[in-house]
Amino acid sequence: MDAAATLTPESLLRRLQWRVVRRLDGRLQGDYRTLFRGSGLDFTDLREYEAGDDLRHIDWNVTARMDTPYVREYVEDREVTAWLLLDRSASMSFGPVDRQKSLVTAEVATTLAYLLARGGNRIGALLLDDGVRTIPPGSGRNQVLRISRALLEPPREPADRTTTDLGVLLHAGLGVARRRSLVVVVSDFISQPGWERPLSLLTRRHDVVALQVADPRETDLPSVGMVYVEDAETGEQIFVDTSDPVFRERLAAAAGERQEELVATARRAGTDLHRVATDDDLVRSLARISELRRRRRG
Repeated sequence: MDAAATLTPESLLRRLQWRVVRRLDGRLQGDYRTLFRGSGLDFTDLREYEAGDDLRHIDWNVTARMDTPYVREYVEDREVTAWLLLDRSASMSFGPVDRQKSLVTAEVATTLAYLLARGGNRIGALLLDDGVRTIPPGSGRNQVLRISRALLEPPREPADRTTTDLGVLLHAGLGVARRRSLVVVVSDFISQPGWERPLSLLTRRHDVVALQVADPRETDLPSVGMVYVEDAETGEQIFVDTSDPVFRERLAAAAGERQEELVATARRAGTDLHRVATDDDLVRSLARISELRRRRRG
């Protein structure tokens, strides 16, 4: 049985508060804003550009006058509006019975929603399965439970089994996030091509965090002999010899190339791609993301 089917929103939140949030508070010294920084719209000062600064903050008029790049500094907003863009397509059902990618997505989204709501922020969500479902922004514990409940429900299956188009979810994000917001995309990024452009548009307007949920067996099949392997998105099946070292090497090489391309695509769109695996400790994963974002922002 899918582990998510035995959970309620309340039990999931209680478990995450005890196992994840308390430990994360200790790692981040209670400062969730090291992981989720606001959009910072109050201008305070100008200074010379330094490597790693956000190019969107360059003051081009001052740069032209001084003949050297200058950036604007801002006071960070106390409160932010956050949008969680959550992939619930068929490939998210892959993974161990007790911790499929869909459950990791629910854990990540519920944790982030709780941390943000605890800080007085409003959180909305978009869920992609056979279409895009919108949970309007709200605040408080009830909003966290509303998002968690939606993620624990069985996803709606599309009429036609085709590869997910992540661009549909990202375009929907562009439509709902009107003012500058924190946008967190949680997906395995198994998608039709074309999602780079809407992601790029999102990063121009918002603070975007891209989280890739993955399972190690997607790139490293266990050696169990001849088996049928099914594409969760299309239903296509192939018969493979998982004990064949040549096949395993080719699979690993193809997976490595795909991952490199995903990372490069996200960077071209203006954001980093952070990986969270089904066998990862969620606290360590989120703390690692926090540290990488802190370094990037300097």
